Amino acid sequence: MTPLTMTTRIALMSAALATFGATVASADPIRRIDLISRPQAAQPAEFQFTQLVAQEWRRLGLDVNVRVMPWEQMLDIVWSSRDAWDTTAWQMVGRPERSDPDEIIFNLFHSSTAERGFNFIGYSNPEFDAVAEAQRVTLDPDERRELIRQAQAILAADQPNMMLAHPQSTYAFNQSVWNPDSVVDQGGIGIRNTWTFMSLEPVGDQRDIILNSSDNVQAINPLFISGGVDSWITELVWDRLMRIGPDGLPTPWAATGFEWIDDTTITVTLRDDMMWHDGEPVTPEDVRFSFEAAGSGEAPMYSPFVANIESIDIDGMDITFNLTAPSAAFLTASLAKINLIPRHIWEPILEDLAGSDQNAESVQENPPVGSGPFRFRSWAQNEEIVLSANEDHFNAPNADRWILRIVPNVEAALGMLRSGEINFLADLPGDPSVLQAAVEQDENLVMASAVDIGFRYVAFNNRRAPFDDPAFRNALSSAVDRRLVVGAAFRGFAVPSSSVVSPALEFWHNEETAMTEAGIDHAMSLLEAAGYRVIDGRLHYPEGVSETLD
Repeated sequence: MTPLTMTTRIALMSAALATFGATVASADPIRRIDLISRPQAAQPAEFQFTQLVAQEWRRLGLDVNVRVMPWEQMLDIVWSSRDAWDTTAWQMVGRPERSDPDEIIFNLFHSSTAERGFNFIGYSNPEFDAVAEAQRVTLDPDERRELIRQAQAILAADQPNMMLAHPQSTYAFNQSVWNPDSVVDQGGIGIRNTWTFMSLEPVGDQRDIILNSSDNVQAINPLFISGGVDSWITELVWDRLMRIGPDGLPTPWAATGFEWIDDTTITVTLRDDMMWHDGEPVTPEDVRFSFEAAGSGEAPMYSPFVANIESIDIDGMDITFNLTAPSAAFLTASLAKINLIPRHIWEPILEDLAGSDQNAESVQENPPVGSGPFRFRSWAQNEEIVLSANEDHFNAPNADRWILRIVPNVEAALGMLRSGEINFLADLPGDPSVLQAAVEQDENLVMASAVDIGFRYVAFNNRRAPFDDPAFRNALSSAVDRRLVVGAAFRGFAVPSSSVVSPALEFWHNEETAMTEAGIDHAMSLLEAAGYRVIDGRLHYPEGVSETLD
C-alpha cells in the first residue's frame, strides 16, 4: 500500500471532517502562533532554525509568525512577562557549574522555580519534581545517575521544550599574540573560559585580551545573570568558594579546602589573603552574607542554589554549612555557583530593596566591586567593557586587560579577527566553516571546537494553550528533523539533541531519550490521536476545546 502524502492526508481529513457537521466545526481554530527569534545578522543559526521550525509547523496546519527582535527585547518579554509569549528560540550556555546536571534538571524544570526562577516556561509535573528532588539527596553516584536518567526520560515524554542541538563551541585566537600552550580546554565548555583568561601568556608586546560578543551585556550583577555574555564577566570579577576545574570537577578556589563532617555538614576554610577591589579585606562574615543574600528572596535566580542551607556557622576562617538534607551536588551547584559579595556594599542595598516592588536583579553597581582576578574599569553601553588584571589576586592573570567588544554582525567579527582588532574570537553564532577557511589562510589563527554541555532549543510556554497540552508539544517537536537543523542551521558543527543533559557529559546522558519516530506524518498522527483536526487547511483544537487567547 502506497503511503499517503501529507497534502493528501490533510485533504482527506478536511473532507471527512466536513461530514461531521456543526459539532466538529464548532471547535476553535488554533490562533496564530508567535515564534520569537533574534535577528539573522546577530544569530544566524538561531534565525535559520526558527525558519525551519516554522516551516514544518505550518505543514501541520498552524499559522506561525516568526517574530524577530533584539536580545534585550526578547529577554524582557520571555523572562519578565512570563505569560505574554507562545514559543521562543532559546539557549542554555555551557557554564562550568552545569557539568553537574542538577543545575539543569532541578532549576530549569522544577515547579518551585516557575514563578521567578529558571523555569520560565512554567513546566509543572509532580512526578518529575519528585525525581528531581530525589537526585539531590542521593549520594551514591550510580543511584543518582539512574535518577538523572529517569528525569531525562520524563522530560522526553512531556516535551516541555523542543530540544534541537548541542552546538560544537567553536573559537579562535591569534597565536602571534597568545602562547597556544597557555590556552586551557575545559571539558564541555571549550577554550573560552575563566582558566584561559587567567592563564593566557603574551608572546609579544600586546598584553590585552580583546574578544567579541554578538549579544549585548544587560547587567554586571553578582546576584543576576541575564545572559551568557554577562556570565563571562561575572566569573572574572567575583570569586567563589569553589570553581569548576578544566576536568569538570569542583576544586577549592576562595576556600583553601573543605571537609565533610557528615552527610549534611561541611566546613570550608577561607583564604586569608583576599581583598575586595575597593581595598577592604574579604572576611568569613562576607561569605555568610553572600549565601544569605542569595536566599533572601531578593535574588530569585540564585535562591534554589542555597535553599538547602539551614544555617552557617563561623569559627575563625572556618565556615560551616549546615544543610537540611544531604546534597550530592552541593560543591558544584552551591559552593561553585554563589558569587562572593562585599557585605559593606550589598547589605544597605538589600535593606533599601526590602518591601519594594524591585529586587536585586534590578541593581547595577557603579562600579561593580568583587574580589576576582579582574577588576571592573569601564562600560561603554553597546560598545565595550574593559576589565583590568587584579595584580593582588592569588591567581593573578598574565594579561593586562580583558576587553569585550560588542559586535552584533558575525562577518564584522571575523573581519576584526583577521585584521587584529580582536585577538580572541569568543562568540561565533555564524557558520564555523567560514572561520575554518579563514584559519586555513592565516597561519597565525588557531581554531578549536568541542561539543558543548549547553544546548539550543525552542521553549514552549507551558502556561498557555495549546502548549499546555503534552500531546500538542510532542507533535510539534516530532515534526522537525534534528538532522536537518544541524546541517542547515549549524552547518554540521553540532550534534542533534534529545536531552537537556549533553552527550559531552557521558556518565549522566540518557541516550535512550533519542527520538525514534519523526516527521510530518508522525506528528499529524499524534495530533489526530489527541483529537486535533485540520479544517480548511487550519489546525483546530479537539472538540469542546475553545481558544482562550486573542
